[in-house]
Amino acid sequence: MTKHRIYTTSFASVYPHYVAKAEKKGRSKAEVDQIILWLTGYGQEQLDARLADKTDFETFFAQAPRLNPARANITGVVCGVRVEAIEDPLMREIRYLDKLIDELAKGKAMEKILRS
Repeated sequence: MTKHRIYTTSFASVYPHYVAKAEKKGRSKAEVDQIILWLTGYGQEQLDARLADKTDFETFFAQAPRLNPARANITGVVCGVRVEAIEDPLMREIRYLDKLIDELAKGKAMEKILRS
């Protein structure tokens, strides 16, 4: 089975799109980072290092210090697919992140986005 193209794409190449999507709707890069840190358990310095070394998505999630257990509460549709129904664990992690960025861009409060 061939890997999905996103798995070998560098996280750093997609990150600016997350930030742009948020900023276009009046949100901040800091909020995007907060979401990523909450989801993965990375610290800001670790995130910056992953961005600098152009880590691919597969490695980015595989090396995440602590995937947040509350991410299982993330539900809804991204790209026409229900995130909770995605079978592939890595694709589900990527879509969780997409969903959280979508919620940020739609103006949801950070407490709700971070499932607290």
